[in-house]
Amino acid sequence: MAKETRTELVVDLRGRPIETLDDFWDALAEPCGLPKWFGRNVEAWRDTIQTRGISDVIDSYDVLVVHVDKRGVFAARNREARHLRSTFAGRQSRLVVHELS
Repeated sequence: MAKETRTELVVDLRGRPIETLDDFWDALAEPCGLPKWFGRNVEAWRDTIQTRGISDVIDSYDVLVVHVDKRGVFAARNREARHLRSTFAGRQSRLVVHELS
């Protein structure tokens, strides 16, 4: 039986200050090929990574993996941050939050 090979788009944002969701959208725009009309909100992001059809870059890979530091918006226990993290649930995307050393 042949093993399925899944391609991954890895976006490493470690070391980049991400204090707000706007910082997160700014950081992802170029490496993920987000169009200028991208909604810059959690619902638009969910559509981009789960439904697909918004970013040709993301759509050309099977899986999106985003690495971030556990600081700023990713250290906060706010509703927006939890909602953003929940969008990465599923086989098509992963958010890896790294502890700071």
